[in-house]
Amino acid sequence: MNTYASKTHLHELLADKQLKVKSKVEAISKMLLDGNVSVVDVIKTADSSAGSDKGTCIEAIEFATKVRPELASLECLKFLSETLLDKAHRVKWESAKAIGNIAHLYPDKLDRAIGNLLTNSEFPGSVVRWSAAFALGEIVKLGTKGNKDLIPAVEAIVRREEDRAIQKIYQAALNKVANNTSKRSS
Repeated sequence: MNTYASKTHLHELLADKQLKVKSKVEAISKMLLDGNVSVVDVIKTADSSAGSDKGTCIEAIEFATKVRPELASLECLKFLSETLLDKAHRVKWESAKAIGNIAHLYPDKLDRAIGNLLTNSEFPGSVVRWSAAFALGEIVKLGTKGNKDLIPAVEAIVRREEDRAIQKIYQAALNKVANNTSKRSS
């Protein structure tokens, strides 16, 4: 059994100077996926941690929700939506990727996330913008009534975004929604 297999050991795991960040992320993700710790426990640990450890916790949530999105509660979505505006760039981009993983679970609860993702779409760092594009793209693909306002905002981002890789993420989401809309109307 993993020596860090309970929530009481999250802080110990994060404090272990022998482990690299990748190993810490993998260990916490495994704890989440195995049910040895809850997302709420990881959120509480992240909330009480400094930048790097906070980013590690959020990256573990992102990794685990990629495999099992249902691990994320509404509380998790709210936490991730708030951390999109954190000072640490890694926290911003990991939060955005996690939101992209879970957005389909809470299609009517994404207003705060959308607003903060739109803010991050103008961030100078390309990784933060790429992650915001991923999450906003996943939200656009949901085809909710919020797309009435979100699609024009995304189209404006595509026009101003200079990074072609980021433009392609948005464009793929817009194309998917356009294809789904045209199939429904035929």
